Amino acid sequence: MGCKQICELGELKEIDVRKIWKHEQYDFSEWMAEPENIERLNDILGLTLVDVSKEAYVGSYRCDLVAKDETTGIKVVIENQLEASNHDHLGKIITYASGLDASVVVWIVTKAREEHRSAIEWLNNNTTSNVDFFLLEVHAYKIGNSLPAVKFEVVEMPNDFIKNSKAPVQSGEMSKSQSERLMFWTEFNDRIAERGKPFNIRKATTDHWYNVSVGTSEAGISITLVNKENYVGLELYINNNKDLFDSLYAKRAKIEEELGMNFNWQRLDNKKASRILYRLDGLNFDDHSNYPQLMNQIIDLVIPMRDTFSKYI
Repeated sequence: MGCKQICELGELKEIDVRKIWKHEQYDFSEWMAEPENIERLNDILGLTLVDVSKEAYVGSYRCDLVAKDETTGIKVVIENQLEASNHDHLGKIITYASGLDASVVVWIVTKAREEHRSAIEWLNNNTTSNVDFFLLEVHAYKIGNSLPAVKFEVVEMPNDFIKNSKAPVQSGEMSKSQSERLMFWTEFNDRIAERGKPFNIRKATTDHWYNVSVGTSEAGISITLVNKENYVGLELYINNNKDLFDSLYAKRAKIEEELGMNFNWQRLDNKKASRILYRLDGLNFDDHSNYPQLMNQIIDLVIPMRDTFSKYI
């Protein structure tokens, strides 16, 4: 039945993160601000952070990083501490949440003391629902002489964290449409994961939309479920920038030729937002038989849309 083989396995060892980043502000915070490392936080938070700025001041205090969620526009503050949590930094993150009007506070430490884990849990359970607190530990590991690998571990986070996406359900029960949307996005997330996460996975909600980042808060791709008209909308949603819309419209022929898609260009002069919409037919909440094919089509179209539009924004 074959031969036995002896495999040599390396031993995973944790190393002091100070050997990687000697200085908290100039090394670790700089590293955290890089897009690929912010993406690590996006995976944990279920957000898409853009417009990352360093050293935002609240009075005489300096917050390490401030960012904005591309989808909701909420402000996120990130406080880094390359040591065990302490009371000083606990006070600071509360100060930053207040002074910067933040909706999400992320506190990164090398070791979370139990009293501070309990404090963050208490804040999440007893403060306004408009502010959420995360406590993360950062660790680094090596196998033999390998390069160090960094891992973030969630110590404390809000229960069932969904930012600005819960539709009010007075009866406590979901309507059929809400249930169908939740089912669709849950399956859609599975499909994205199966395909290697070509874009960020969002937490499945009852909303009719699902947003994909194009790398700026000025615009984003929105996937919308329009069951009444049996289609999925794939649109570039521009928040409040008519000049950006006009710039893209001037390149309309080039963009549509490059993508092989004909869009409905909606400047919406009487509104702040503008839309560049593509309709993908085939959505039916009463018949899920084509969902695998439909979801693959969505992903196949969203990826080039993201890559193409991001070049011209």
